[in-house]
Amino acid sequence: MRPSYTITWDIRGEILGTWRKRSWGPLFLLLCGAPILSQAQEPVARYGYNILNTYPHNINSFTQGLVYHEGFLFEGTGKNGQSSLSKINLEDGEVLQSKNMSQRYFGEGIEIVDDKIYQLTWQSHLVFVHDKTTFESIESHYNATQGWGLAYDGSHLILSDGTAMLQFMDPQTFAPVRKVEVQLEGNAINQLNELEYINGEVWANVWQTDFILRIDPDSGKVNSIVDLTGLSAQTQLGSAEAVLNGIAWDAEAKRLFVTGKHWASLFEIELLGL
Repeated sequence: MRPSYTITWDIRGEILGTWRKRSWGPLFLLLCGAPILSQAQEPVARYGYNILNTYPHNINSFTQGLVYHEGFLFEGTGKNGQSSLSKINLEDGEVLQSKNMSQRYFGEGIEIVDDKIYQLTWQSHLVFVHDKTTFESIESHYNATQGWGLAYDGSHLILSDGTAMLQFMDPQTFAPVRKVEVQLEGNAINQLNELEYINGEVWANVWQTDFILRIDPDSGKVNSIVDLTGLSAQTQLGSAEAVLNGIAWDAEAKRLFVTGKHWASLFEIELLGL
């Protein structure tokens, strides 16, 4: 029997925690427990999960970006000297194709647009563009902010940079078109990390938490919260940095995949309403 989890939320205003991004970034407070029902607002939906399938994942991969595309997983990893881009077979975790970044770069989120793969760097202000088939370098773009997560809504690349802002970028030039602040019940939520665009929403890992936020891309409002508490206990963890990070969506089969940095497993899950 596959395990399922139901999460009980504390609505008394408890502070979930305070963290730093890789020991250098800004402090952030995620207020998960403030009363979410008021006369003027609808309650924010909350979801737990059920594990449908478990697949192998390289425990050494510091996962920064994850995409499911044309039957394969594409993964971008981070850390200087360890950053890479890989094409992976889902079923057995075999790496079919890989390209290492220069050790000077700390890789971050990735996204596929047409025949190109975009790969962020954390603090180098560069976005590398690779040929989807050969992984050969095509071009690079300047990014004025830090690079954390990347998604694509069919028109624009969506960039997270560790703040509460999502920026919508022109894929051709990587110039910003617009931006929106992500808010939960009026509170700006930063530390937004790996992103995925699913059925008109931006899904965002919140770094060093077990939460994924589902965000309205027009208003920045958090529509719902996915609590994956307990999922990391279902796999082997490779380091103290082994936190949830990695969302991939199979649009054709409607499958949702999640993993983490230095996790030995990738999970297909379904959401359970709470």
